[in-house]
Amino acid sequence: MTAIIWAFAVTLFKKSGESVHPLALNAFKNLLAFILFIPTILLLRQSLLFPVPGHIYAILFFSGALGLGIGDTLFFKSLNILGAGLTGIVLCFYSPSIIIFSFLWLNESLTSVQLFGVLLIISAILVATVRHPPTNVTTTRIILGITYGIISQVAVAIGVIMIKPLLNLYPVIWIAEIRLIGGLVVLAMVLLFYPKRKNVIDSLIRTRNWRYTLTGSFVGAYLVMIIWLAGVKYTQASIASALNQTSTIFIFIFAGLMLKEPVTLRRASGIMLAFVGAFLVSFF
Repeated sequence: MTAIIWAFAVTLFKKSGESVHPLALNAFKNLLAFILFIPTILLLRQSLLFPVPGHIYAILFFSGALGLGIGDTLFFKSLNILGAGLTGIVLCFYSPSIIIFSFLWLNESLTSVQLFGVLLIISAILVATVRHPPTNVTTTRIILGITYGIISQVAVAIGVIMIKPLLNLYPVIWIAEIRLIGGLVVLAMVLLFYPKRKNVIDSLIRTRNWRYTLTGSFVGAYLVMIIWLAGVKYTQASIASALNQTSTIFIFIFAGLMLKEPVTLRRASGIMLAFVGAFLVSFF
């Protein structure tokens, strides 16, 4: 469910990102999710503030600042440059990142087959972009978009691995709400010192793509966050990441159907390489 819903949201974010700055888009989606989680928590008769040690709040806050504040903003920048189809391939760095940080912090093992899977994912990006990059996008911009995308997935992976032990102790929705606070605070600080913050805010206010911005934020922030964290909570992080990684296939499909992005043999080959790589990384 996470993979399908997130893939749909990515196509909506791509349309919205044509007129809305990545910072504004990320701030809006996080704020909308934060507001919606308050009545959700109350309807479920859960507490908005749990009596837990301060360091638990600090971990959740930092996780949200890194994953929702920094990671998602860089993801939107990558999406604007590469388009949904190619961004879907770059998103395959999520599984290797999860595996690597699970190995470092959760004492999970890393095999030679998993390393081979990482190489397949890197190969997939090269196959899909080197000779036939997106129209009207320079090689420098392609490299920049890929870099943004990879860093975003690393940030998201670190953010979720940090809180994996806490997911077994506290409600998913409460954890999501505290993480959103961390993401919103970081974005507010960035906007405060951003020299062109007026232009950033105006891009959101004056957009004509409100239906994409609003729907994408509801689906991609509120719904996906609940289902995604629940998946991580109720199974191993590596297995959850593999299932989430199938979003690559669905993004490819939605990008062709909704955004009319070209479906070429080279790009399809890149998708399959990336998917096989993610599968090897997560299951072997």
